[in-house]
Amino acid sequence: MACKHINAAELRVPSPAQSVYREDCTQCFDSTDDLSGLDVCLYCYNGGCTGERNHARLHSQTSKHPLVLNIQRTRKKIKRDEPPQKISKLAIAAETEADRYDTKTHVRCYDCDIENVDPTSGKLPAIIDGVLKANSFARQAEVQAWEQEMVPCEHTLCLVQDDARQIDSQELGHCSMCDLRENLWLCLQCGNLGCGRAQFGGVGGNSHGLKHTELTNHTVAVKLGSITPEGTADVYCYACNDEVTDLELTHHLAHWGINIAERQKTEKSLTEMQIEQNLRWEFSMTTDDGKEMKPLFGEGFTGLKNLGNSCYLASVLQCLFSIPVFRHRYYHPHDSPPSSQTPAEDLETQLRKLADGLISGRYSHPDSDVIVSEYSPEAPHQKGLAPAMLKHLIGRGHEEFSTMRQQDAFELLLHLLKLITRSPHPAPFQDPVEVFRFVMEQRLQCMTCQKVRYRTDEQDNISIPVPIRRKLHVVNGDPGQEKQKDEFEPVTLKECLDIFTGAEIVELTCPSCGSKDGFSKRSLFKTFPAVLAVNARRFEIVNWVPTKIDVPVVVGDGGFDMDIYKSEGLQNGEELLPEGTETSSPQFVPNEGALSQLEAMGFPRVRCEKALHATGNSDSEAAMNWLFSHMEDPDIDTPLNLGGGGGEQTGGTSIDPESIEMLGAMGISAPQARKALKETGGDVTRALDWVFSHPDDQGDFGNDEPGSGDAAPVAAVGEKPLAGSADVPARFRLQSIVCHKGASIHAGHYVAFIRKEIPKEGKAWVLFNDEKVVKAEGDVEEMKKFAYVYFF
Repeated sequence: MACKHINAAELRVPSPAQSVYREDCTQCFDSTDDLSGLDVCLYCYNGGCTGERNHARLHSQTSKHPLVLNIQRTRKKIKRDEPPQKISKLAIAAETEADRYDTKTHVRCYDCDIENVDPTSGKLPAIIDGVLKANSFARQAEVQAWEQEMVPCEHTLCLVQDDARQIDSQELGHCSMCDLRENLWLCLQCGNLGCGRAQFGGVGGNSHGLKHTELTNHTVAVKLGSITPEGTADVYCYACNDEVTDLELTHHLAHWGINIAERQKTEKSLTEMQIEQNLRWEFSMTTDDGKEMKPLFGEGFTGLKNLGNSCYLASVLQCLFSIPVFRHRYYHPHDSPPSSQTPAEDLETQLRKLADGLISGRYSHPDSDVIVSEYSPEAPHQKGLAPAMLKHLIGRGHEEFSTMRQQDAFELLLHLLKLITRSPHPAPFQDPVEVFRFVMEQRLQCMTCQKVRYRTDEQDNISIPVPIRRKLHVVNGDPGQEKQKDEFEPVTLKECLDIFTGAEIVELTCPSCGSKDGFSKRSLFKTFPAVLAVNARRFEIVNWVPTKIDVPVVVGDGGFDMDIYKSEGLQNGEELLPEGTETSSPQFVPNEGALSQLEAMGFPRVRCEKALHATGNSDSEAAMNWLFSHMEDPDIDTPLNLGGGGGEQTGGTSIDPESIEMLGAMGISAPQARKALKETGGDVTRALDWVFSHPDDQGDFGNDEPGSGDAAPVAAVGEKPLAGSADVPARFRLQSIVCHKGASIHAGHYVAFIRKEIPKEGKAWVLFNDEKVVKAEGDVEEMKKFAYVYFF
């Protein structure tokens, strides 16, 4: 019986811009590598598993899309050799899927109950071909993220083409200097066609495109096989020696008689090949003494594949899903998946998919397709899961997380917690981020009249300052050759917490007695969270650039009490400041010595005052650096305005909540952001500078609502009960850490260490390094000292 759906009007060939989910199921991590393969819907290109869960059939029933293409592939046996050498963009291995896999396909119709529909009938041939040739969703997302970083160059913007002519189609068939018919590059200036450089992996090339550039000084060329009807293509500038974009590509190709709408993409782009090359890099997992760490498999020991600079995401996700409340919220192996027309675009679905993948152990087993070679004696690790759909959702619309660049793991944690909180949590489910929430209470006391004010602020993390004390070393044992080295004295976690919660004197005018002697300010915990997330700030500002400093922070394996950091609130005998009044900052008085030095350099007084205010009012050199980096500020010549005689008299109501949110995304707490914005007139850029210049200032705990002067903590939070718990003893123990190696948080590599129960061995530290999961041995204590994010 023939299928009646093969000519359905809804059947269309996927365009290059459409997502084709042909690698793994959109609702679990079953993939084309499984025995029964993956069903790709020929209507909407959703990927569905065909095993015991059979999400493919579920999709067909709910969407009324009967025809699917079943794809089953078997990986060819490979040897894990030494990593391939780094290769430039124009000489990248163009390894195809056929080089790595044997693929079988067949068409089935769920409605007609036909297992093998004739693939040559109706519209099927073109659609099947389009599905198999299309970039998978994961690869498409990677390509788009890399392409976001490409920009035009002066040579494409100022391109002047020779006299227009129609290039005959036969002239577009091979290189002008040889007979090569692939890897062809069209010079956009004169229309010459030359072959590209010989590419590692067998793609032919005699570098005649480069030869043409050397002979003519024509610099911009486009790869013919990469042109799509949507107007995208590989454009390379030989002068800049980089891939660029051409904003007028359609016009420049039409100049040579090439109609871009009629072109079809026939070869991989440089970006696609670059990604494949990057993901082939392998490295050994051994201890310092050369012994290989023991790979772990099974429930709770599943790794995450690196999607290209995604280790910051993998390490945070592993830590979050080791927390019981996150597992309970998203791991429901016996429930039906959430109802969604587009499961790949649904955050709830993707978080459940990830929880199932990480916790169930279904995908945690040795990669049997890898044969160990003499160059790599380690035992095979697991393949790892590729959370490409979740990564896309987390980064969607975000300036940084939508790219393929390395990111700050702590900033990612804050962004992800915000996304989870904003997503629906229908009963009986609750927001799992609640386990991180607690309340800090700030106490202000006038130094003269001793009256007090209490304010509260809800948080989900703390960022503690790490004191920096350099060691002085003797070089080569010669006392006469002392030299300062980049080594630092270790500090304890308690010392960092003492600084974080310590009292400080702030310059404020008392609204009760009018004294300008200042206030004592201290912030303590009103309540404690179930899980305490701590970011260790190991940074120095070097030429106004935050630079990571490797200061060891000693954190023991045992528990520790936080009771000493608990606020007891209003005490007997304490008198509150009058309600409805605000403390105010005295008029800013610039440091006369530093001001004179800056004015002697020729800077206007208004600018000098602004610079001194933003940099702590002490150092003329720091103020000068600030001036050089803010010369283009539109308000650089506007007189310093601290709120008309009282910088805080404006109160929290004048601060834009979006500005606080923007600074929060950078890892700055709400009190710090509020204080910085008040001190800088609401300017986010200057507020960021202010935070770096005042790292020990805990901020302003005032609320952004009228009546924030009320002293009663419950009133400040409204009817909602206080987050966290006020119970004592408040005892915490380190459960997981995110560690970073590298000079900058935006480069290097992130891994996670998590304390887990290993079957037959008991509790031990486990290292999650992308897809590799091993029992951590040897360097755990050392890594704990330099962790970037701690979870207690």
